[in-house]
Amino acid sequence: MNKLIIVALLLWMSVGNNYAQDKKILSPELQIKIAVQAAPSEFRDGAKVYGYDQSGEFVTLREGSNGYICLAPDDKMSVYYAYCYPESLEPLMARGRELIAQGKRKERDKIREQEFKEGKLPMPQTPSTLYGYWGAAKDVNPETGEIKDAKRRYVIYVPFARAADLGLSNQHNNLGMPWLMDEGTYKAHIMITPPLERHQH
Repeated sequence: MNKLIIVALLLWMSVGNNYAQDKKILSPELQIKIAVQAAPSEFRDGAKVYGYDQSGEFVTLREGSNGYICLAPDDKMSVYYAYCYPESLEPLMARGRELIAQGKRKERDKIREQEFKEGKLPMPQTPSTLYGYWGAAKDVNPETGEIKDAKRRYVIYVPFARAADLGLSNQHNNLGMPWLMDEGTYKAHIMITPPLERHQH
């Protein structure tokens, strides 16, 4: 019986490894097409794009010229997420990626906040915007990079802002109304999410 279990486990591991090896990473061209969909149209052609090479390493897919950065989705996921933001936010974003790679996703915000307070992590002190774009991997148009029924989110960083001072709520809503998240912190930000479902009035 034990031998049968061992053989079954070996077969299962072999199948899993073969699947992982057979999983093809999206071409650089398609990654770029998807990534720039997150940005306003006028920023797309000149944005720098990060994505993945054929070994799965995070790399620069295209250099930029307009001060914006777009991130291609991780195609190991069934939902593709793309983001675009100004270069001024890159230290914050890059540090977040580093901490996640180190297995510190849960501690990420606490670590970044401490590093900001210590002057080790620069963060823009004027409003700066991150654009998000996501949808099901199966719904990607390989010619354009557009995703059928894609969702969008806009995040405007306003460090140390208070909701009352901006005339905003600090509570999430499903109406697409802007609201302030992480109120009063170094990474306070206005969230704007077009409705994902029917309004609840």
